[in-house]
Amino acid sequence: MTEQKPSVELKILNPLISDKLPQYQTVGSAGVDLIACTETPITLAPNATQLIHTGFAINIHNPSLCAMIYPRSGLGVKGIVLANNVGVIDSDYQGEIKVALYNRSQNDFVIEPFSRIAQMVFQPVMQVQWNIVDEFHLTTERGEGGFGSTGS
Repeated sequence: MTEQKPSVELKILNPLISDKLPQYQTVGSAGVDLIACTETPITLAPNATQLIHTGFAINIHNPSLCAMIYPRSGLGVKGIVLANNVGVIDSDYQGEIKVALYNRSQNDFVIEPFSRIAQMVFQPVMQVQWNIVDEFHLTTERGEGGFGSTGS
């Protein structure tokens, strides 16, 4: 049985990546690797943030999907993470995909041309309709218990 995959348009913005498009590395991969679209190395100093171009844009054009940008675990152990922890690409965004990398280590980190810098995962989205109330219809045992209220 073949599963129908949602279709997402991909527009190449920089010809440098024409043969380096996002790929699933294995059949079980949840995300595609994003690469640094640069001809020269980029040095990311300690405690610095840099916006890295990927050289492409996508058109999800389906409000029940979004793309999430996640850090690569191999870079995370070296202190290279996403500046915003996780990036959200809305279904109606059609600009270049860029990755904000942050160096939380004490050493310079060199981003080599076309190196893998993050991963992009497509996820379902559910939008809600607000129902304004004075009191909640049903209450829970937790109620208004705040952060850390359910454990030690």
